[in-house]
Amino acid sequence: MTTGEFINIYPTELKFPFELRKQSACSMQLSNKTDQYIAFKVKTTNPKKYCVRPNAGVVLPGSSCNVTVTMQAQKEAPPDMQCKDKFLIQSAIAPTGTTNKDVTPEIFNREDGKVIDEFKLRVVYVPANPPSPVPEGSEEGGSPRTSLTEDDSKSTSLPEAVSRSLEESKAKSSPSEAWSLISRLTDEKASALQQNQKLRQELELVRKEINKSNAGGVSMFVVLIIGLIGLLVGYLIKKT
Repeated sequence: MTTGEFINIYPTELKFPFELRKQSACSMQLSNKTDQYIAFKVKTTNPKKYCVRPNAGVVLPGSSCNVTVTMQAQKEAPPDMQCKDKFLIQSAIAPTGTTNKDVTPEIFNREDGKVIDEFKLRVVYVPANPPSPVPEGSEEGGSPRTSLTEDDSKSTSLPEAVSRSLEESKAKSSPSEAWSLISRLTDEKASALQQNQKLRQELELVRKEINKSNAGGVSMFVVLIIGLIGLLVGYLIKKT
């Protein structure tokens, strides 16, 4: 805050958010610290660049007045974002009952020992979009922890992916394996039936031979052979 004989001015410098091809504005507050009517007038070294509302007026005793300064859109940024523009605020005692329309340049003439307060304010450009503060956990060493977490996640999910891949492969190959197993069992069954039929034929031949050679009885040797053949046939039938 700048303190003068008649008014206090806040802030002490005009800060404009700077962005190419866009207007920006800031405001200042003039506070009357006396019990008299105080007239003020705002001047700038670059009047075509700025619009001041109000650029002149009266501040009643013990009250304040807000002044808005608008900077026109700029086509290029100044070197190093430094601005050389300045503002001058003049203030003087005005007759009681003076209104904004009554403020004339004569009020600020230094004739007859009249006191005129003058304050100079400089212009400062600030970034329109300042960088956001660094969140916690993003300081030095934070990124490796984040990367490690991602790696852990990937390594944890890898066995699941492999297992899922094997299951898919198994699901894809199971139909062919099933058909191969069915075909093999069918061949084995056909071979067993063929052997069974051949054994039955041999058994029938043996019976016929026995009937021819010994119509009255059967020798123990022939009975043993027939029993063995029966056991073999039963085993083959059971296996199929």
